[in-house]
Amino acid sequence: MESSKDEPRSTYNEDNMVYSINDLFLGGSETTSTTLIWGLLYMVTNPDVQEKVQRELDAVLGPSQLICYEDRKELPYTNAVVHEVQRFSNIISVGMPRVCVRNTTLLGFPLKKGTIVLPNIASSLYDPEQWETPRQFNPGHFLDKDGNFVSQEAFLPFSVGHRVCLGEHLARTELFIFFASLLRAFTFRLPEGVTKISTEPILGACCN
Repeated sequence: MESSKDEPRSTYNEDNMVYSINDLFLGGSETTSTTLIWGLLYMVTNPDVQEKVQRELDAVLGPSQLICYEDRKELPYTNAVVHEVQRFSNIISVGMPRVCVRNTTLLGFPLKKGTIVLPNIASSLYDPEQWETPRQFNPGHFLDKDGNFVSQEAFLPFSVGHRVCLGEHLARTELFIFFASLLRAFTFRLPEGVTKISTEPILGACCN
């Protein structure tokens, strides 16, 4: 703001800064809370997964130890479950629009300079060539045969490239800490008398 204060058309000012920060917090809060809701739903419908996460948390963390993001390195199964929640829930199936800055070819299709491209994140998260059971909730997608956590190149819930989500690191930290803390303190079950629950998503959008 200081370096551009003499530029009449500069957008670097306090009002714009406040609006930008609000956008980041509102957008990040909604997507993080929605992902956590899906995570708890999957724990209800997969009690064996929930129990395994809780056993790992109890075995690794002391009874009064606070959970931090670095603990994910000692909690490979819990970390895998958090990643699988993000993959399987796929709360943002289409990424931010991109514009071709020059003529190019994408997957054999010619694209002219100025063409708007919408990245299909879902095509990566559900790619049958990348995931063993793409349409099933399976934390094993992020574990090797020895139970160690493994990253997957096709895991792109935050998009990729120059327009990747600005809050990716914060979201990863929040999701892991909140999810692990909730499962450490509670066991989630269906209400009494309820025998099944729908996991079919309802498509929609919110405007900030």
